[in-house]
Amino acid sequence: MQTSTAHSHAHAHGADAHAHHDEGGFLRKYVFSSDHKVIGIQYGITALFFLFFGFCLVMTMRWQIAYPGRPVPIVGPLLNAAFGASGGVLSPDLYNMFGAMHGTIMVFLAIVPLAFGAFGNLVVPLQIGAPDMAFPRVNMVSYQAFAAGGIVMMVSFFIPGGAAQAGWTSYSPLATSVPTLGQTFWLVGMVLLITSSLLGAVNFIATIIQLRAPGMTWMRLPFFVWAQFVTGFLLLLAFPPLEAAGVMQLADNVLGTSFFLPTGLAIGGKLANISGGGSPLLWQHLFWFLGHPEVYVLILPAMGIVSEVIANNTRKPLWGYKSLVYSVLSIGFISFIVWAHHMYLTGMGTKISTFFQTTTMIISIPSVIILTCLFISLWGGSIRFNTPMLFALAFLPMFGIGGLTGLPLGFNYSDIHLHDTYYVIAHFHYVVAPGTIFGLFAGIYFWYPKITGRFMNETLGKTHFWLSLICMNLVFQPMFLQGMAGMLRRMSDGGAMYSTAKAAPGSIGGLSDWILGLNENISHAAWFLAVAQLPFIFNFFWSISYGKKVSSDNPWDATTLDWQTPTPPPHGNFLETPQVVRGPYDYSLPGASKDFVPQNQNA
Repeated sequence: MQTSTAHSHAHAHGADAHAHHDEGGFLRKYVFSSDHKVIGIQYGITALFFLFFGFCLVMTMRWQIAYPGRPVPIVGPLLNAAFGASGGVLSPDLYNMFGAMHGTIMVFLAIVPLAFGAFGNLVVPLQIGAPDMAFPRVNMVSYQAFAAGGIVMMVSFFIPGGAAQAGWTSYSPLATSVPTLGQTFWLVGMVLLITSSLLGAVNFIATIIQLRAPGMTWMRLPFFVWAQFVTGFLLLLAFPPLEAAGVMQLADNVLGTSFFLPTGLAIGGKLANISGGGSPLLWQHLFWFLGHPEVYVLILPAMGIVSEVIANNTRKPLWGYKSLVYSVLSIGFISFIVWAHHMYLTGMGTKISTFFQTTTMIISIPSVIILTCLFISLWGGSIRFNTPMLFALAFLPMFGIGGLTGLPLGFNYSDIHLHDTYYVIAHFHYVVAPGTIFGLFAGIYFWYPKITGRFMNETLGKTHFWLSLICMNLVFQPMFLQGMAGMLRRMSDGGAMYSTAKAAPGSIGGLSDWILGLNENISHAAWFLAVAQLPFIFNFFWSISYGKKVSSDNPWDATTLDWQTPTPPPHGNFLETPQVVRGPYDYSLPGASKDFVPQNQNA
């Protein structure tokens, strides 16, 4: 039986907002809306566009890696017209540009906005029983700052000299010595994106603390909300140092300062005309102080999504709910004291190396606990193998591979050999591509019926899943072998200049023809992976109008509050304020009339 209480302020706000929601035109409703659901959709569509664009950049790069010096088919004339690529060949400078912008776009413009901005806005207020975010207009400005940052990044491709070329990490002094304004645009875009994330982080933290429905105690929060809560703190505490660093590097670029430029710096064989006294290592410290918590900004929302999908499709409670909560809190804390494992090659002392090596090993423990809880949750479950569940199940071993292969990079003595090789690319992408992105796909398929009132097509969804799973592994598994063979990243010819055939007589080393031949195999798999996304793209837009209609507001028979609203949820979300009386995952309770009992209902 559903109950309600006089949570009068929230209820009045929701009722009033619902009454006036239909006023205003298209721009007011869908462009300048302060409704968290509309903003979540804005984040989602924009982030998916950037995900596609960033993927297109690396597809072009893979051609140059597999077939160095040969014109890029299909898009070669476009590269020639837009960027002056001679004969449609991707030059080393253009390769560096695409590489830097691929990393930047995928992390800051695609995955973080999709995981935190889109899913956070769409789901968190619904799951805690809130009528909206705590600061709706700040929420709107957060998206607008994100969109502005994305526009600046895109514009930088078309300025003289092109976009940033110093890698997605923008290391000094390289980032200041590259003769293009692209790096300046990159920094301006990053400041806007960081501002967006900070506004969003403050909003999420305030919303989760202040706007929970009556009875929604901390230990009744769905695990997805906990994941977003910790993610909010990671953004709030880790992004300001990078924003300050971005402003300082911007000053180095345009004002002649030298925060990160050392004395005696030579550029092009001549001493640079700078005052000097700066430290390039300071930039690395400030960047990676954000850069490593950022990894958990990527993965924690995906873990939260996967936990919701697994609980729903096993028809049983999550095993070890409190262990999951304490583990995600531990990850949030420890993630701030591991950043320098990215910097072992900078010459830090053995004692400092040992400290960061130890904390890196420690942070793997709560991650393993979370994976273990999710694996055990599958035991004895009556599993429904729908498309969201397939992506959630695949997330577990894929993230496991990404985590385990990161351990050698956490030890300073093995990292010396593996640093900046394709091994690092394979490790990171296993965490983010078949890891985080699979979790995000699970969330899209799972919450799509609540947002649109229609299901995505299951046949297309399963086709998308199996092709993506196969191609993802064919792309990234061989990179471990290339990395252990010594193939360095960021080489526009894919290491061809370091082949054994071109090595000096009597020299030791060089890359074998077999290792270099893997470049072609990887590139073919990457292009097939691009084709594998076509069923998803078609399914996503086709199902809005033609997908199977939901038969109820709770088509998955779920327990959390987000499924106890009308479909799609109105402005204000709930017709009356929910009263939470139980935990988030009461599935298959003994003696209950159904195999699920929503949080706001008695058994």
